[in-house]
Amino acid sequence: MLAIWKREVQNYFLTPIGYVFMGIFLLVGGIFFFLYNIMSASADLSTMFSNLSYLFMLAVPILTMKLLSEEKRNKSDQLLLTSPRSIWDIVLGKFLAACTVLLMTMAVTLVYVIVIAVYANDPIYGNSVNVGLIISNYLGFFLLGCGYIAIGTLMSALTENQVSAAVLTLGVNMLLQMIESILPQITLPDGLSFLNVGFSWLSMYTRFYQFAAGILSIANVIYYVSLCGIILFLAVRVIDKRRWSEG
Repeated sequence: MLAIWKREVQNYFLTPIGYVFMGIFLLVGGIFFFLYNIMSASADLSTMFSNLSYLFMLAVPILTMKLLSEEKRNKSDQLLLTSPRSIWDIVLGKFLAACTVLLMTMAVTLVYVIVIAVYANDPIYGNSVNVGLIISNYLGFFLLGCGYIAIGTLMSALTENQVSAAVLTLGVNMLLQMIESILPQITLPDGLSFLNVGFSWLSMYTRFYQFAAGILSIANVIYYVSLCGIILFLAVRVIDKRRWSEG
């Protein structure tokens, strides 16, 4: 798994993909930071991360579109599938590589925290940084990002075309967002009211907003880890089914 992870991380920066993703993320993140923190003289990064979460939903196909689809298109997946490594090692290694690129990108944004720590003058937080809130925001955003990367990994496993994988990932992400935005506004009959409760409990964004509010919950961490595990399990099953069907 470590060898696959290392190779995939290197591939991100031997091709434009890693640079494009980081460039878009940091450019838009810098604009949000300037608007919501510098211009507003606020030490609260929650608004910036909330807006970046929507950007990441749209940008994650850049990271995940070639994870498994390219291997299938180039027929190099046969080498991986016949190697001593398990399918779990392959999928998990590629997933963790994409998560590493996200983590590296987020690490660059620590510059914003340094700027706030030096120049913060917020009427609520005073001249100091609310360290707990910042840690909570970073953790929540990273876990949300991992959830989206897991979805992209599954979509990449379903097709051998990178563009198709990107479109599928974007479509699923937008569909989930639409459901989360529209369903709470719909008044359901009493017999179906459990659907609102169920979708609220399953909502990736509802839990992210708890992190954004500074609420560190082990239950929410377990939720994201479990979600990623279930989605990656489905990706493994897709690949395993293809391996047996192709003999």
